Amino acid sequence: MDQFTLNWIFIGGSFLIYIGIAVWARAGSTSEFYAAGRGIHPVTNGMATAADWMSAASFISMAGLIAFTGYDNSSFLMGWTGGYVLLALLLAPYLRKFGKFTVPEFIGDRFYSPTARLVAVICLIVCSVTYVIGQMTGVGVAFGRFLEVDNTTGLLIGACVVFAYAVFGGMKGVTYTQVAQYCVLIIAYTIPAIFISLQLTGNPIPALGLFSEHTASAQPLLERLDGLVQELGFAEYTGHHGSTLNMVLFTLSLMIGTAGLPHVIIRFFTVPRVADARWSAGWALVFIALLYLTAPAVGAMARLNLIDTIYPNGTTEAPLAYEDRPQWMQTWETTGLLTFEDANDDGLIQWYNAGSADFAATAEERGWEGSELIVNRDILVLANPEIANLPGWVIALVAAGGLAAALSTAAGLLLAISSSVSHDLIKGQLNPNISEKGELMSARVAMAIAIVVAVILGLNPPGFAAQTVALAFGLAAASIFPVLMMGIFSKRVNNKGAVAGMLAGLVVTLVYIFLHKGWLFIPGTNSFTDADPLLGPIKSTSFGAIGAMINFGVAYVVSNATDEPPQEIQELIESIRVPRGAGAAAADH
Repeated sequence: MDQFTLNWIFIGGSFLIYIGIAVWARAGSTSEFYAAGRGIHPVTNGMATAADWMSAASFISMAGLIAFTGYDNSSFLMGWTGGYVLLALLLAPYLRKFGKFTVPEFIGDRFYSPTARLVAVICLIVCSVTYVIGQMTGVGVAFGRFLEVDNTTGLLIGACVVFAYAVFGGMKGVTYTQVAQYCVLIIAYTIPAIFISLQLTGNPIPALGLFSEHTASAQPLLERLDGLVQELGFAEYTGHHGSTLNMVLFTLSLMIGTAGLPHVIIRFFTVPRVADARWSAGWALVFIALLYLTAPAVGAMARLNLIDTIYPNGTTEAPLAYEDRPQWMQTWETTGLLTFEDANDDGLIQWYNAGSADFAATAEERGWEGSELIVNRDILVLANPEIANLPGWVIALVAAGGLAAALSTAAGLLLAISSSVSHDLIKGQLNPNISEKGELMSARVAMAIAIVVAVILGLNPPGFAAQTVALAFGLAAASIFPVLMMGIFSKRVNNKGAVAGMLAGLVVTLVYIFLHKGWLFIPGTNSFTDADPLLGPIKSTSFGAIGAMINFGVAYVVSNATDEPPQEIQELIESIRVPRGAGAAAADH
């Protein structure tokens, strides 16, 4: 059976499963649409949360970014994983105990202000729309390669699938669909990694294979990789070469951004009890760890395989002839995500760090006139099985897994957006007397509109999937996380402080991003560079931590300069923090 047919079978089969589950678990009430009727088991919710959180950025892009940069991009792993621990310990149980449907609803009630609720809706939409662009980027990459369609067609197919199971299924349908998507994505990620680890090191556990001996060279694998990349003028793979301050701020931005992501937080509203929220978080960490412990090995081994493909004779002095390039390179060239330009007309593929002053003399001596191969970092995980010559069914499985990761998170984000628009904006602000049926319809219409907007923006992403997502984490860190923390752990912060803090954090971070990348979201631009940051070494993807500090500072200054919150609000805060009722949720709908 040819590869194209296998791809259709695996991808089409997985889509049928998702849609079938959504039909079976279709939401029939607002409670089921927003919170799955609060009847999801902690293990099930943990698996769904893992799928919701491990997006195209985790599955498709993160290992590619690690592969091309090395240790410095390990901050993606540290930030995202650490942030989830922060969310599980400091936010999830308390928000579940409050018993609301959405994050803006909690903010509006806690800060006794419709304005605070409206500002929270705006923050949520800005963060979620930015995040969903990264998912659509991943959908376009996967469809463009494996179904051999253009990017626009791929995005439209993905949007139709999400529409089919998210608009009608709501949180209830999405939850059970995400369980299936987690199973698909984790199998698709780990099976190729096991095969490749066996090929390169003889160790079937990728995380251990990363620190094992490279079979072909009899060197430790990372030592072999370090040697090769330095021979080609790249920075040492295992070394730290960037700004430590920026790395710390970037990691912190990802951590607190993770803890402030609305589409992840609302998953904890779906379990019956507060204790179940904690158990859900624990199980989610277990399921997430299966992929995150594997990702560094996938990145390193993919980089090593790529170098060995281009320099097949074991020496970086003898590159591959373009006419002898393997089939996987020819296939990815048709997508435009891998390109070759013969700068010196010698018919050979030179791939090295043309910007390295130390390597310039070596390149001139060899007659190389520039690096001739451009590899989009988002393709590396998807191309990895082909580079390693794995069976066709493994390649098809990886395609299905990449799409599962992108679509599961896209569905969660779109659900968060639609819930805020229908529940917080329409019911909470514009039409408080709307019927349940009308609210449910408005939620579905809002999600349909959000899908259209996501596709339009996904056609012109501001960067690689993981980098686009990093901007969303920064926005969540600067706007939502601080107000949630202050809402739970401070009785002094009032409505004026909360509104001022959210607006200050969001606006300052957006301004920094737009000044640094003035072309953001402009059609026809998708390059992504963090050269010449505006504030010392702090890149736009790291500024969320600064925005969060501004949010905290403004909120406390304004709150202390104005009246204290009413006594009943202070008592409400106390009731959230004190575990009364043996874990039973308060104020459930």
